[in-house]
Amino acid sequence: MRSFWPLIVATIILGATVSCATSRDSVETGVREVEWELVWSDEFDYTGLPDPERWSYETGMVRNNEAQYYVPRSLSNSRVEDGRLVIEAHKQRFGTAEYTSASIHTRFTQSWTYGRFEIRAKVPAGRGTWPAAWLLGSNIGLVGWPMCGEIDIMEYVGFDPRRVHGYVHTFAYNHTRGTQRGSSLMLPSPYDTFHVYAIEWFPDRIDFYVDDQKYFTFHNEGTGADVWPFDEPHYLILNLAIGGSWGGQRGIDDSIFPARYEIEYVRVYQMAR
Repeated sequence: MRSFWPLIVATIILGATVSCATSRDSVETGVREVEWELVWSDEFDYTGLPDPERWSYETGMVRNNEAQYYVPRSLSNSRVEDGRLVIEAHKQRFGTAEYTSASIHTRFTQSWTYGRFEIRAKVPAGRGTWPAAWLLGSNIGLVGWPMCGEIDIMEYVGFDPRRVHGYVHTFAYNHTRGTQRGSSLMLPSPYDTFHVYAIEWFPDRIDFYVDDQKYFTFHNEGTGADVWPFDEPHYLILNLAIGGSWGGQRGIDDSIFPARYEIEYVRVYQMAR
């Protein structure tokens, strides 16, 4: 999620700590095989609000001149049903906002340094939608954005309906300077089918994947934290924005609502010891 912190101060609702399940998996990474150990996941095998032991909420109109209000603890905007997390945006006035949606995160429950982060998701169709799955440096309260670092596992804007994106943002490389680093991949219909979006984050690089197809690598240049703030813990965010500085570049089609961002699972692995 292209961020500019803070545009409007957000309030964040506190969650509780989470215990982690473990298992093992192996994924081919470049020229070497890495053995991964599952350290955290949400399989969405329950119903109701997102698990408060895993997730907390953003509240309000948070960043990027977006048009929605993020509503916490609202089944209309965030719920688990039929084995999926549904983040749903509505054409619904809330305060000065014309739309409601949800953004959930692990800031107060879990953060990680390095690993494989994997999300199986289907994005919403329609002009004005801007779903994302991303990581943000846990030290943002101390150093601010973009010095904290940001890793966009997946971003999608509805006006470009076949393209998905992956980016990193740092002090040296970020969209406010036009220097962000990343790439995109064309898919037949990411709004009709589920795909697995993933990164593999190592001390020397971050690899970006869709359905195990690597399409971009960001390398640690060894020049310090301005370029590589990625030796610090980051937390996970899942959100569906409406409009904004990127998602709203071609307006918002009000006929698309309600717009559903569906996620079948989120899994975090770290290298097996």
